[in-house]
Amino acid sequence: MTDQQDAAPDSTAARVALWRALHLEADPAPHVLEDRIGLELLAPGADWRSRGDMDPQFTRPFRASIVARARFIEDLVVEQAGRGLGQYVILGAGLDSFAQRRPDLASQLKVFEVDQPGPQAWKRQRLVELGFGIPDWLRFVPVDFEAGDNWKDGLVAAGFDDSKPAIVVSTGVSMYLTKEANAAALRQVVAALAPGSTLAMTFLLPLEMADPEVRPGLEMAQKGARASGTPFISFFTPPEILALAREAGFAQARHISATDLAQRYFAGRADGLRPPSNAEELLLAHT
Repeated sequence: MTDQQDAAPDSTAARVALWRALHLEADPAPHVLEDRIGLELLAPGADWRSRGDMDPQFTRPFRASIVARARFIEDLVVEQAGRGLGQYVILGAGLDSFAQRRPDLASQLKVFEVDQPGPQAWKRQRLVELGFGIPDWLRFVPVDFEAGDNWKDGLVAAGFDDSKPAIVVSTGVSMYLTKEANAAALRQVVAALAPGSTLAMTFLLPLEMADPEVRPGLEMAQKGARASGTPFISFFTPPEILALAREAGFAQARHISATDLAQRYFAGRADGLRPPSNAEELLLAHT
């Protein structure tokens, strides 16, 4: 059991999964995303809702952002699958639950979850323990990013066909990498993917640009990340991230703002729930 605990998901992945579940409990319907899978995997104590980082009011805009980005990506996968795309790659998959929540769609694809070996082994074990199993169309790709492992090689070894287009997503990762490492990662995606592929990636805007009401929470998250040894390193304005994508070789690049997500998923809500502007937003790029 000790080894399993040592390999458990990091605090950020766990928090995101719990915020998804909290959205169903703290926010009224209609829900942007229905996801309790991460909560089942983590199986926290009954008092998990009383944690400081689960306060329903304080975390409200952040969990709105989390479910909005997840729903946008899921809708993007649905759209691309409808156009015949058959491969879906999740970089830094963490406690992503697409394969468990949407087997109707996922079973029509090859879904590749790329993550660090320890947390990924923990997740595999929990999926088996809970009865979800590991279907053939779900491929786990253990990659030690810190050791410099090549994720493209891991994908191909797991059955990825680099001659066919794919959709690749990366959420909650870019802020932990230097700007040079982000640029290199974008170039690697362009080099690894066939024409017609799509990348969706989140990025964090400079904290001073964030809505005033969420800035204290972002600053707290920044301090926590620094204290845990994984500091926020990179922040991008939308023009900067678009320029980085074009310089990497993407044929098209677009910024998906919090306003875009609010109009798509939160319009008409009586409770005023919506993702904060100028916090974490999305880059959508095509090869």
